[in-house]
Amino acid sequence: MDRLVARLTERRTATLIILLVAAATIGAALFSQHVLGYLPCKLCLYQRWPYYVAIPIALALVLAPVSDAVRRAGLWLLVLIFLASAGLGAYHAGVEWGFWPGPADCGGAPAPAASGMADFLKQLDPTRVVSCTEAAGRFLGLSMAGWNAVVSLGLAAFAGLAALRARCHHGSSSVSQ
Repeated sequence: MDRLVARLTERRTATLIILLVAAATIGAALFSQHVLGYLPCKLCLYQRWPYYVAIPIALALVLAPVSDAVRRAGLWLLVLIFLASAGLGAYHAGVEWGFWPGPADCGGAPAPAASGMADFLKQLDPTRVVSCTEAAGRFLGLSMAGWNAVVSLGLAAFAGLAALRARCHHGSSSVSQ
């Protein structure tokens, strides 16, 4: 078991796992929007930003021939990004549960500009404003915002573990790791 944990927390492997989980998470959000028809609210869209920042960083850390110190620093940066993401998810989940108020201007994504009155009237039919206070659904008691907080905390913890193990691992200073 220790051998498996050591292998999974090796810097490049851990970063690849983080990359895959982050891509799957944002992919699920985009799938729910574009395939299942769940329109995101303003806070939903804000929660995507950390992923849009973290994914290219993780990809670069996986593909680029960087030193151990750079890869470790990149993992710590991913820790910070996913802690921010967890905070956004927890804030949004709190708004959904009514623990605190959300932004006053929290609505859905804007519709494309209508080319005329007929197009505008057609857009009114399927358009629904999405409130930040209403969860689109819940799975095991958590909304998508709640699950984002859980996944983000897990990614932050895993990145932190890999960064800490990187500091303790003195076996190789190869650029390829």
